[in-house]
Amino acid sequence: MILDDTALDTLFRAAWTHEVFSDQPVPDEVLGELYDLLKLGPTSANCSPARFVFIRTTDGKEKLKPLLSAGNIDKTMAAPVTVIVAQDSLFYQQLPMLYPPADAKGWFAGNPDFAEDTCARNSTLQGAYLIMAARALGLACGPMSGFDKSRVDRMFFASNGWRSNFLVNLGYPLPDEAQPPRLPRLSFEEAAVLA
Repeated sequence: MILDDTALDTLFRAAWTHEVFSDQPVPDEVLGELYDLLKLGPTSANCSPARFVFIRTTDGKEKLKPLLSAGNIDKTMAAPVTVIVAQDSLFYQQLPMLYPPADAKGWFAGNPDFAEDTCARNSTLQGAYLIMAARALGLACGPMSGFDKSRVDRMFFASNGWRSNFLVNLGYPLPDEAQPPRLPRLSFEEAAVLA
């Protein structure tokens, strides 16, 4: 099935990075639905190394605030939800359940470089799935770096060893928000090769 223009506009052509959001809270049920969509995106051997912290309370935002770059503080504090997209370097411990066709855990347990490469690539993919799923559910997204990764990891992941990758502010768009001009993109000829 090919998506119609409305769906393609929602996901790509009319979507952009948001820095402001409406006051409407994002219900926890919507965050659960968001995860239930993004988890279906493909990862290597279904390894699913991404982990997500949905910060939606004042206390959570106050913990995050001093760890943000100056330019990200106001928009993050105003966003209804900020997601820490993180990764679990011990993701392969779950592979006996996630990938039963083979002993995939053994591929990674004794090969830290391969495990790290797989973890970084696939958790980033899952962060992209989060953005697309959020847009599909009518949420606006503001993905960003611009935070102190080591301090975020100490503050939020001291007990489990996860590591932060990037942040995504989430909320509902303002009804009459003007879309900024889209920045240039490379053409097909500049970015692709037919081989």
